[in-house]
Amino acid sequence: MKKLSSLFAAIMICVMASPLVAFAADAEEYVPKMYASIWSLVPPVVAIALALITKEVYSSLFVGILVGGIFYSGFSFEGTITHIFQEGIVAVLSDSYNVGILIFLVILGTMVCLMNKAGGSAAFGEWASTHIKSRVGAQLATIILGVLIFIDDYFNCLTVGSVMRPVTDAQNVSRAKLAYLIDATAAPVCIIAPISSWAAAVTGFVEGEDGFSIFIRAIPYNFYAILTILMMIAMVVMKVEYGPMKVHEDNAKKGDIYTTPDRPYANTEEEAVDNCKGKVMDLLIPIISLIICCVIGMIYTGGFFDGVGFVEAFSGSDASQGLVYGSFFAFVITIVLYLVRRVLKFDECMACLPDGFKAMVPAILILVFAWTLKSMTDSLGAAEYVAGIVAGSAEGMVNLLPAIIFLVGCFLAFATGTSWGTFGILIPIVVHAFEGKNETMMIIAISACMAGAVCGDHCSPISDTTIMASAGAQCNHINHVNTQLPYAASCAAISFITYIIAGFVQSAWIALPAGIIMMLVFVTFMKFSQKKQTTAFLQKKEA
Repeated sequence: MKKLSSLFAAIMICVMASPLVAFAADAEEYVPKMYASIWSLVPPVVAIALALITKEVYSSLFVGILVGGIFYSGFSFEGTITHIFQEGIVAVLSDSYNVGILIFLVILGTMVCLMNKAGGSAAFGEWASTHIKSRVGAQLATIILGVLIFIDDYFNCLTVGSVMRPVTDAQNVSRAKLAYLIDATAAPVCIIAPISSWAAAVTGFVEGEDGFSIFIRAIPYNFYAILTILMMIAMVVMKVEYGPMKVHEDNAKKGDIYTTPDRPYANTEEEAVDNCKGKVMDLLIPIISLIICCVIGMIYTGGFFDGVGFVEAFSGSDASQGLVYGSFFAFVITIVLYLVRRVLKFDECMACLPDGFKAMVPAILILVFAWTLKSMTDSLGAAEYVAGIVAGSAEGMVNLLPAIIFLVGCFLAFATGTSWGTFGILIPIVVHAFEGKNETMMIIAISACMAGAVCGDHCSPISDTTIMASAGAQCNHINHVNTQLPYAASCAAISFITYIIAGFVQSAWIALPAGIIMMLVFVTFMKFSQKKQTTAFLQKKEA
């Protein structure tokens, strides 16, 4: 109640203060002062701080949106309401790309419901329990599947979650750890995969250059993505945990895979039907169909069937449309499969539509608020503010620029919750700063843009990928953010040092091995530290 009261008080203060300030001063005096200034980053910072403090994401996001609306309108009550709803929520829900993502989520949620009701998920869980008999095996299987599904991060998060959840639950892996494994194999894998929606996005921002060639050459310098994957595997194999994640994992070993009382997706689990007719193929065929159909859908939107090459078609694809087309045809194939096999009746299949939608409501609601918060930040000129800072620091700090770009990318993606938006702001600046001067440094700086964007996106509670990972693992969203943050921050610190090295040596053959060594030393240190703490605890308990 105290948390709700404090949030309500904050909202009321903002709302009540806005007309009073508007009465005292003209709105036009405020907007120019706040536009493209440090004030443009206040709304997302408020939302993130409230979410981490109160552990309640919906009202925290709305307070951030409210602050953005008040700033934009110059503290006008009417202008605030108009900007929030008309130019915010309604605008993001009218955007065809956003609507495509929401449709994809609903169809994917429906397919998960279908696979549960048909018994495919239960059958796969039984099969996996005979082949995967350890917590390490379950986590490694999750990582392998996440790496294999490199096409798109949204697709990755929800697919890996629906397939591996029964397996990790059976081995008492916490939902927070599952969410981390999903999140760490989503964006970090997509950003180093040439055939992915992320590669297509990055190449689109490199104007006047061969974007795809630059993306390929930047892969060895994408230290955060590479080190995240290495760190994840090393920690699973060496059984290392620290920070809030250790609490969740210790509780999971005792049978509590949630730790906190909140069960945001518990109802969907209770409604799952164990169909004795279900086979492993009832899960594998829909998943494989989904992968194939989504690839076909994406290259279709890129003009592959009009004569464009496969790589070019993927680079020029529309991920939102492609995923909608692919998921729809996979949905149809799944229904036909279950009808032919007589594991479900047609009316049972159709009953999964509202159930699948309900399962995705928490993720959809957070996404809509996150998109609206981004639109508030954009309207205040956050992009112009950051662009001015980066452009002004480009002169005289050439060797340190990759590390600086990495930090700026981290902060911007963390504050706005979007990595693609961060690409769009920073990459053109980097290309302009280094074009025709130092091509190697341009490649390193572009990779720093991508790595920083992925890192900030990985950490941010308002990031769509973070939200999708929570949904895929069916984990409390704030639990996922709190447990993942120390891991992501550790990797970011090592990546920052590695970019400093890269800025001076300008060679991936030296910088990347240095980063890998630092990461392995860090994980080994945490392993011995964990062992020392456990020994001390046991000795104290015996005494």
